[in-house]
Amino acid sequence: MHTSATSAELLDHLRTALGQDGVITDPDVLPGYQRDMMPLAPYGTPLAVVLPRSTEQVQAVVRACARHRVPIVPRGAGSGLSGAANAVDGCVVLVTTRMNAIVEVDPDNRLAVVEPGVVNLDLRDAVEKHGLFYPPDPSSYDWCTIGGNLSTNAGGLCCVKYGVTTDSVLGMRVVLADGEVLDTGRRTVKGVAGYDLTKLFVGSEGTLGVITRATLALRPLPQAPGTLVAAFGSTGAAGAAVARVVREGLVPSLMEIMDATSIQAVEAHLKTELGAGRGSAALLLCQSDSGGEAARRELAAIERICADAGATLAHTTFDAAEGAMLLTARRAVLTALETYGAWMTDDVCVPRTKITELIAGCARISDEVGLRVAVVGHAGDGNMHPTIVYDPTSTDEFDRATRAFNDILELGLALGGTITGEHGVGKIKRDWLAREIGPVGLRAHRAIKAALDPDNLFNPGSMFTMD
Repeated sequence: MHTSATSAELLDHLRTALGQDGVITDPDVLPGYQRDMMPLAPYGTPLAVVLPRSTEQVQAVVRACARHRVPIVPRGAGSGLSGAANAVDGCVVLVTTRMNAIVEVDPDNRLAVVEPGVVNLDLRDAVEKHGLFYPPDPSSYDWCTIGGNLSTNAGGLCCVKYGVTTDSVLGMRVVLADGEVLDTGRRTVKGVAGYDLTKLFVGSEGTLGVITRATLALRPLPQAPGTLVAAFGSTGAAGAAVARVVREGLVPSLMEIMDATSIQAVEAHLKTELGAGRGSAALLLCQSDSGGEAARRELAAIERICADAGATLAHTTFDAAEGAMLLTARRAVLTALETYGAWMTDDVCVPRTKITELIAGCARISDEVGLRVAVVGHAGDGNMHPTIVYDPTSTDEFDRATRAFNDILELGLALGGTITGEHGVGKIKRDWLAREIGPVGLRAHRAIKAALDPDNLFNPGSMFTMD
C-alpha cells in the first residue's frame, strides 16, 4: 500500500530527476495516457506520467520507482492495439516520445542508431536520403514510434518480403529493473556470441526493461513499386490465388486481402470504386518493388494466377499515383469503419492455406452476434485483422463484440494459427497466451521475468501474470 506521503516523496524524486515539465500529475491530463487504441483491454489510473529525455533520466525513474515499489508501464505513442501500454492503478507511465533522436545513420554499414521516440515514418524519410530503407511499416507508421514497434514486435504491410520488426534489429540499449544499463547485440552483419538477448527484449512489451536505444539494420532503397489489384467473386477464389502465389515461389513486397465488408466501407469513405460495385467478395492487392523488367514479370505472373483462379478483374499499374491511391484504400479500412461505430480489431495469424476458412468463419461469427465484422489482412503471411464494429453506448453490443473477438481467436487457434501476428498479447490476450504456449511455456516466461524483474516492477499483468 502506497501512502500519500510515499507518493509525494516519489514525485519529488521524479521532479528532481526530470524537472517540473517532465512529470505530469494533472488529473485532467492523466486520462490521455491511461490506455492505447484497444477499447477492450482493462486500464487503471496512473500516479504520474513521466517524459524522460535520456537513458540517464530513465535510470533515475526506474531507481526511484524501485525504491518505492511503484510499477512502471513503458509507453510510446499509444498506437498499440492490445493494451500492452495500458496503465495500472498507482503506476508511473514512462513515455519515451521525447527521446526522439536519430543518433546515427551509417550508409556504408547499412544501419541506423535511434532513440525509442523516433516516429517510424520519420526514420524512413531520414534513411531514404542515403538511398536506404527501413522495412517495418505498421499501418500507423506515420505516428507510431520505434520503441513501441520494438516492444510489440510490430509488423505491417511489407512483412511478406521483409519480415517483422525483429528481423531488422541488430541490438539495443535497455534499462533493467535495478537501474543498470544493458547493451545487447552488435553492429556487424553476423554475430552469435552468447544468448540472443536482443530477440528476447523485442516483443517483450515492456515487461523486462525499458528500451532507450536501438541499432537497426537497413536495406537498399527498393524501386518504386508496381501495383496489382484483383477482384474475386468469392473469398475461396482469392484464397486459391494466394496459395498458388506462395506455392510458385513468388514473393511480392506486399500482398493484402480485403473482404466485401472492408471494400464497401472504404468505397463509401473514399468515394471511389475498388471493385465492390462489381459484386466483389474479395480484393487482392499486390506490389512488387523489384524494379524494371523483374517487377513486370512478377506482377504478370501474379495477374495470370488471379485470372486462372477466377478473378473478375485483374489490373496492373506502374503509375505511382494510382498505386498510392490503392494502398491508401487499404490503410483506410479502420478509419472507414468508424462511419458505422466504434471498432475493436483482432489480430490472428493462420497458415496461408486457411485464410479462406478464417474469412468464412468470421462471416459466420458476424451473423451469430448480429454485428458487422470486416476482415482485412496480410495475405502474404496469413496475418488477418477481423474488425468488429459496435455501438460503444450499448452494453449489449459491447458484450457481443467481446464475444466475437474471443470467438475469432478460438477460430484462429482451431485453424492451426496463433493469437497474434503483430499486435502483441498485452492485457487483452493473457488467457489466450496461456492456452497457446501451455503450462511449460508459461513457466519459462515467468522464470525469465522473475530473473530480470524480481519485484515485478515493469508492466505487471501484461502478457501474463506472475501468479
